[in-house]
Amino acid sequence: MTGGEVAGILVAVFWAILVSFLAVVLARLAQTLRATTRLVAEVTEQAVPLLADASETVRSAQTQLARVDAIATDVQEVTSNASALSTTVASTFGGPLVKVAAFGYGVRRAMGRGAEDAPAPRERTRRTVLVGRSVPFARGDRRRWGSKKG
Repeated sequence: MTGGEVAGILVAVFWAILVSFLAVVLARLAQTLRATTRLVAEVTEQAVPLLADASETVRSAQTQLARVDAIATDVQEVTSNASALSTTVASTFGGPLVKVAAFGYGVRRAMGRGAEDAPAPRERTRRTVLVGRSVPFARGDRRRWGSKKG
C-alpha cells in the first residue's frame, strides 16, 4: 500500500464516522422536532379554551364594573340629595326651633327665679345682729343680691 491509498482509507473512515455522527444528530433532531410539534399541539388545544374563558371573564368583569359605576353614581346622587335635604331642614326648622328653645329656657328661668327670690321661712328669721345695726342676710347668701356665684 502506498501513502495515497492509506490517506484514501483514512479519509473514507473519517468520512464514514462523520456521516454516522451526522445521521445520529439528525435522528435526534427529528425526535426533538416531533416532541416539540406534539407539545405545541397540546398547548394549542389547551390554550384556545383558556383564552375563550379569559375573554368571557373580561367581558363579565366589564359588565360588573359598569354596574358598580352606575351604583356609585346613584350613591353620589343620593348623598347629594340627602345633603341638600339636611341643609333645607336645618334652614327651615333650625331658626324657629332655636327661638322656641330660647323662649322655653327664658320661661323656665323666669319661673325658677320667682321661687328662688322668695326667701324660705327660716331665712327670714336668720339675721345677723351687730351692735347698733341689723344686716338683712348672712354673708354666705349672695344670690339674693344679684351675684351669679354660689
